[in-house]
Amino acid sequence: MDILPPGKLNSDYLDELIGKIEINDKNIVVGPGIGEDAAVIRLDNRYVIVKSDPITFATERIGWYVVNVNANDIAAMGGIPRWFLVTMLFPEGKTTKKMIEDVMEDLKKSCKDLSISLIGGHTEVTPNLNHPILAGTMIGEADTDRLIKTDSVREGDLLFMTKGVAVEATSVIAREKRDEIIRHFGEEFYLKCINFLEDPGISVVKDAKLALDSVKVTGMHDPTEGGVLNGAYEMARGAGLGLEIYINNIPVYEETKKLCEHFNISPYGAIASGSLLIAVDKNDGEKIKSIFKDHNHGIPAISYIGMFTKKGQPVLVVKDGEKIEIHPTGRDEVTKIL
Repeated sequence: MDILPPGKLNSDYLDELIGKIEINDKNIVVGPGIGEDAAVIRLDNRYVIVKSDPITFATERIGWYVVNVNANDIAAMGGIPRWFLVTMLFPEGKTTKKMIEDVMEDLKKSCKDLSISLIGGHTEVTPNLNHPILAGTMIGEADTDRLIKTDSVREGDLLFMTKGVAVEATSVIAREKRDEIIRHFGEEFYLKCINFLEDPGISVVKDAKLALDSVKVTGMHDPTEGGVLNGAYEMARGAGLGLEIYINNIPVYEETKKLCEHFNISPYGAIASGSLLIAVDKNDGEKIKSIFKDHNHGIPAISYIGMFTKKGQPVLVVKDGEKIEIHPTGRDEVTKIL
């Protein structure tokens, strides 16, 4: 019997599983697929976008995480997040009323910040859990001419990434390894890292809207578990194209770099909510860089990190002139230390 490691399923294996799902409803515009952030259903002259995603790494600010990562996936499809449901599972023997109330307050604040209605869910204390797990379902909507699908990406399109890598990982690691980080790097460094949750922030809702309002976007993807390399690989697989990823162009925050070096993990494979992968026509490359002209934490607001190649070509990481084919496993680097 094969025992699978923690983290996302390998993309090839997942593709095999979902390839067996039959979709017979003509109103399903986007069903399960590698690189697709959410499902899309046609209702009259509108699209309803639905996404489910759990939070399994973080314990602190878990309510903020679950709202934002699900909202990100709606935005990455060109939609606006509107309604949210959440299942909250708390560990037996460790859960207090205050713990539940704190999470609920975080949920309400996070939804209010994005003008999302919290409309339901389920809450229980569950045996055999070590820490809380929240699984959210976000429902959004989009105009028919705003929908972004991965299979719209074309050969020659350019791949951009907003912010820097591993924004979420930086905050998660700091929160979960608080004492060790303060001991090695000091409290000021620790506080800066945990604040990555809000600055530069894990939300990409505004990033997606700015891109859609400014240029012809052919694809978007919210890289989460497995990091930016796994997210880019999923995009290429979903489009049926090859991809060259220019890893030297991928920005890494100084705080992220120090944490990853200390714990001996790669920032490129660490959970990456906060970054948005955007594919655009090659003629719009300079325009999107101009639109995203602001900087944060010394990192460009957007960076050119790759180019899609011919159908059937591999996904390659290009570093110092060398090209290396990759097949990400989906396992997140953060699981090695938490």
